[in-house]
Amino acid sequence: MDKIVSKITSGLKGEIVIPSDKSISHRAIMFSSLAKGKTKISNFSRGADCHSTLKVFSQLGIEHEFLSEQELILISNGKLKAPTKDLNCGNSGTTMRLVSGILAGQNFDSVLFGDESLSKRPMKRVIEPLSLMGAKIDSNEFKAPLKIYGQNLRGIEYNSKLASAQVKSCVLLAGLHADGETIFTEPYVSRDHTERMLKYLGADIQYDGAKTTIKRSELTAHDISICGDISSATFFIVAGLIVPNSDFVIKNVGLNPTRTGILDVVKMMGGDVEILDKKLVSNEEVGDLRVKTSDLRACEISGSLIPRLIDELPVIAVLATQAEGTTVIKDAQDLRNKESDRITAVVKELRKFGADIDETPDGFIINGKTPLKGNCELDTYHDHRLAMSMYVAGLISENPVKINEFQWVDISFPEFETLVNKLIEH
Repeated sequence: MDKIVSKITSGLKGEIVIPSDKSISHRAIMFSSLAKGKTKISNFSRGADCHSTLKVFSQLGIEHEFLSEQELILISNGKLKAPTKDLNCGNSGTTMRLVSGILAGQNFDSVLFGDESLSKRPMKRVIEPLSLMGAKIDSNEFKAPLKIYGQNLRGIEYNSKLASAQVKSCVLLAGLHADGETIFTEPYVSRDHTERMLKYLGADIQYDGAKTTIKRSELTAHDISICGDISSATFFIVAGLIVPNSDFVIKNVGLNPTRTGILDVVKMMGGDVEILDKKLVSNEEVGDLRVKTSDLRACEISGSLIPRLIDELPVIAVLATQAEGTTVIKDAQDLRNKESDRITAVVKELRKFGADIDETPDGFIINGKTPLKGNCELDTYHDHRLAMSMYVAGLISENPVKINEFQWVDISFPEFETLVNKLIEH
């Protein structure tokens, strides 16, 4: 499905409710499947990735029933059953990497596979620490499919070179079923949804900054209410800051400090985003955001900030084209290991608009403020975040743009265009 995007002249106004947090939705299914009892999960993601996780755990013997499109009941005795066929993770790297940690310590064997995109993504980052714990995993040169032979695992002390919530979560979930103590240390603090939810469900876990310790634990079911996804909200935050005459509110956004790097960037750039009605829900900070069109200035985005906004960097690059001065984004080499090589892809596509952007080994250099010309045809590289980032750029482009294969947006955010139109029509 190709999409034509045209410039908005009237601004974005009104109020929207952002869709469910994908990271928390994944974990709600996984961890509730390991917890004894009945769990009610509210505001579950409609995205295809999270439904891949649900299908995997259905094959592992976990019962569920949808009460409505985004509300379900999940029942577990805390144990998984051997699957009768290979487990399809779809396009979801989160599913494959986290479930690897869960399955490595089971008393049965299993196989994880995915679509063409997922089959190209690196799995060495989880296979290596799991192997140190005693796991036995066969792979296709450290890529999917993964054949996991259930083993008795032992706790380890692991110092990760990469600040990655997926790697951390994989090791912690293996540690949940391992003998002894598992200690995971990372160079910077990555998103901590796993730690928060495991704590909420009764795991023996302590975390302080970049160091997390977990011991073998049994989890107890508790109802989980899922907040809105700040990564999804970021596309609207950026649009609101750069589309003239915009002023709107985004409701129920997750404000976990390990995920709010985008708000730090907005502040550095002089953007006007106000937090309203902040509260704690299912051990996660939640609030509303009011966004207004702003005059922006360039900044440097690097170091410990990167893990807190790694998924948002493609659309932040769009934001930087509208900031006065030179914005430098660095220490983001892991962007090359996403659904696409997001560094090369972002540079190539934004240059089609006329943006002044250069590629570096670990990020971008963007000179602004640059009018985006449009009148071009854009590729998505099977990458949902790239597709939405180019759509946001199209909203301020002087001429319409055509985005090829826009349907990849459905992977994480099938409601995206509906919400944009709601703010346009106000």
